[in-house]
Amino acid sequence: MKLPRTTGEKVIKTLRKNGFEVVGIRGSHHYLHHAERGTIITVPVHSGKILAPKTLQTILSQAGISQDDFRELL
Repeated sequence: MKLPRTTGEKVIKTLRKNGFEVVGIRGSHHYLHHAERGTIITVPVHSGKILAPKTLQTILSQAGISQDDFRELL
């Protein structure tokens, strides 16, 4: 199945539902941390721009979230 086409803002909202917190912003990059997993993920946020599918796939794999779980959280 294809990944949904979505923006960086929506990805951040979805990751926050999954326990991630924004710990920093530098330019257009938002850094999210998950306390239990100890991982930090970088999400590029460019107003209204859709993330490239490969970028979204990389973010999800770093976050340990399956594509199906991500669709449900959206």
